[in-house]
Amino acid sequence: MEQNRKKTSKPYSPEFRARAVRLVAEHRDEYRSDAAAHAAIASKLGCSPDSLREWVRQAQRDGGERPGPTSAEKARIKELERENRELRQANEILKKAS
Repeated sequence: MEQNRKKTSKPYSPEFRARAVRLVAEHRDEYRSDAAAHAAIASKLGCSPDSLREWVRQAQRDGGERPGPTSAEKARIKELERENRELRQANEILKKAS
């Protein structure tokens, strides 16, 4: 069963995201908590603290510092889900044709 999801654009380039993550890593010790660092740095960059928090967490997963799927693994899962969906549709068409 497919969910109706709104397609959202990614308004921030990979370079912008990498720079934002680097700024958090470089300046984290200047703040009392991760949340405070995310809020302060995000406001300076013009993005949301939640977005910045997710980018930092994904960078940590990609670097092996945090458990969970890496960006490459997430892309592979998405590709396999698409392929699975296409094969199911093809099977339905073949069932109806026979």
